Amino acid sequence: MEAGEETGIEPLPLRYGRHLARDRRRSAHTVRAYQATAERLLAFLRGHLGGPVGEAELKALSATDLRAFLAHRRGEGLGNASAARELSAVRGFLAWVGGEGASLPRVKGPRVKKGVPRPISPDEAIALAEDVSEDAAEPWIAARDWAVLLLLYGAGLRIGEALGLTGAVLPLGEAIAVTGKRAKTRMVPLLPPVRDAIDAYVRLNPWGTARDAELFRGAKGGPLAAGVVRRSVRAARVRLGLGDRTTPHALRHSFATHLLGRGADLRALQELLGHASLSSTQVYTAVDAAHLLDVYRNAHPRA
Repeated sequence: MEAGEETGIEPLPLRYGRHLARDRRRSAHTVRAYQATAERLLAFLRGHLGGPVGEAELKALSATDLRAFLAHRRGEGLGNASAARELSAVRGFLAWVGGEGASLPRVKGPRVKKGVPRPISPDEAIALAEDVSEDAAEPWIAARDWAVLLLLYGAGLRIGEALGLTGAVLPLGEAIAVTGKRAKTRMVPLLPPVRDAIDAYVRLNPWGTARDAELFRGAKGGPLAAGVVRRSVRAARVRLGLGDRTTPHALRHSFATHLLGRGADLRALQELLGHASLSSTQVYTAVDAAHLLDVYRNAHPRA
C-alpha cells in the first residue's frame, strides 16, 4: 500500500510534486527529482518501519531513521554530493508534510574532505549544476543556470565565453562558434545534453533571443553577470559540502581533465579549450592515476 492510499487520497509524493510545481513554481526537472526522492524515502521507510507510511509516521521520524536512509542510499552507490542533495530534498519533503514551524530531525549531511583538488568528480559536477538550477526562483532561470553550467562542464567554455554568446548561435547545430581570449574564435562541439539544455532555456526565456543580444539574461532582462553565476555556485557548494575550489572555472577544468583521461589528444584539447600555447593545456596532465581511473569508470555524464 502506497503512502496516502490507506485513506483513499492521492499519494504524498504526487501531492508534494503538485505543490512544488504550483505553489513554489519549480521547474519540471526539479519536481521530478524531488518527487523521486520522496518516493525513495517512503519505499525505504515501509521496510525500515515495517508497515504503511503516512503523514503521522513521517512527522515522527528520528535522526536515526534519516541516517539509516542515507546509509541505504550510499550503499546503492550515491556519492557525497548526491547524498547531500538527497538529504536536502528529504528535508524539503518533511517540512512540507510537517507544515509551518515543523521540527525536523537534525542530521548532518556528508561532506567532502577539505582540500579536495580540482577537478571535481563527474558526480559532483552534475550535483552542483542540479542544485544551482533547483534553487532558482523561476523555471526559466532554473533552465538558464542549468544550460550555463552544462556549457562549462559539457563544452569546456570559460564563464565569460558562455555569457558572451548571443542569439546568433541559434538555431543550434552540432557545434557553436565561441569567441575567447584575444578575440580568437573557435568551433566547439555540443553534446546532445548541452544542446537540449540550451534549447529548453530558449523555450522558457521571457526576454527573447535577438541575434545581436546576449543569449543568457538576468532576472530583469539585462545580460547575465558572471558574479550571479559565481554566487549561485558558491551557495550550492556550501549546501552540498563541496570544497572551496568548486567554482565555475573548476567545471571547465574538469571537462578538460576528463577528456584527457579518456584519451583526448593534447593538441586537439588545446584547440577545444582555446589555449594560445600547448603549455597551458599540459597542466591537465598533472592528474593522478587514481582520478583517471575514476574518470574511466564514470565516463562523461549525460553524454
